[in-house]
Amino acid sequence: MCSLLKLRKPFCSPLTSLSLRRLSSTLSAQEASEGRSSPFIHPSAIVHPNALIAQGVSIGPFCTVGSAAKLGHGCQLHPGSHIFGNTELGEHCILMTGAVVGDDLPGRTVIGCNNIIGHHALVGIKCQDLKYKPGDECFLDVGDNNDIREHTSIHRSSKSSDRTVIGDNNLIMGSCHIAHDCKVGNNNIFANNTLLAGHVMVEDYAHTAGAIVVHQFCRIGSFCFIGGGSVVSQDVPKYMMVTGERAELRGLNLEGLRRRGFTAAEINSLRMAYRKIFMPVDANSASFEERLTELEQNEELAHIPAVGSMVQSIRDSFAENRRGICKFRYWSSS
Repeated sequence: MCSLLKLRKPFCSPLTSLSLRRLSSTLSAQEASEGRSSPFIHPSAIVHPNALIAQGVSIGPFCTVGSAAKLGHGCQLHPGSHIFGNTELGEHCILMTGAVVGDDLPGRTVIGCNNIIGHHALVGIKCQDLKYKPGDECFLDVGDNNDIREHTSIHRSSKSSDRTVIGDNNLIMGSCHIAHDCKVGNNNIFANNTLLAGHVMVEDYAHTAGAIVVHQFCRIGSFCFIGGGSVVSQDVPKYMMVTGERAELRGLNLEGLRRRGFTAAEINSLRMAYRKIFMPVDANSASFEERLTELEQNEELAHIPAVGSMVQSIRDSFAENRRGICKFRYWSSS
């Protein structure tokens, strides 16, 4: 830290200063013509001399950049934002005021390109798992084009053999929490106060409403919707909608499927399949496993890729060491 705080003031004569200004102007014009610019570092910022700062980076007042940090082209650090530890930022990332990325721990935090880290968000810090052993490596990988809003926390993995992963194009709204070893896919929307416990897996295009909690090791399937205030303690299969203090299946996420470009034929096939599984005419006529098997052998529905994907998602939830799917009620389809 002492080395970071040292201020160097080399002697410059008026002639030398004039020459340097002319050279700087020449280089600036050349860089501008090539679409590049020299890094800007505010005098009050503390930037370790070993940090790698690319062209076009802007570091505002009272920022901190550690010795192992790497900042890609065009990154912007707003006042009072900080980068610690072995942390890499891709091109054109923005850290808003108070954001903290990385931690002085073994391991690494890697942030892709075009990500926005919101005000006072904490990304890539130590996990809250008592099984984590000091000195162990821990990792976080974040993809591209994510909008991580204010006061969100995303933790590194709890062990060196795993990592926390965030994909691309996710909107993670204010005060969300993504715990150690979670795997989040692409194009998801997490509303405010979405809380994911450790080892949760979220696939693609999932949507959560506000103030929801997901139990550790659960899986949230693609294109599903979780209603506000829900407590999810088991898997949510693909395409489905759940809600409730102990979340229950409430049907298919029909509006979400339409918005994501599913055809009317695909949606009708999924509705027929859902009825056969969860809304049998006689709930006592066949077991849950038998209904899944009958659907897989159905000549009309078995060849529909979306139906097959939904059935496989359900089956995967009952595999060894999995938590099963959210509870469902039997409703008569007659």
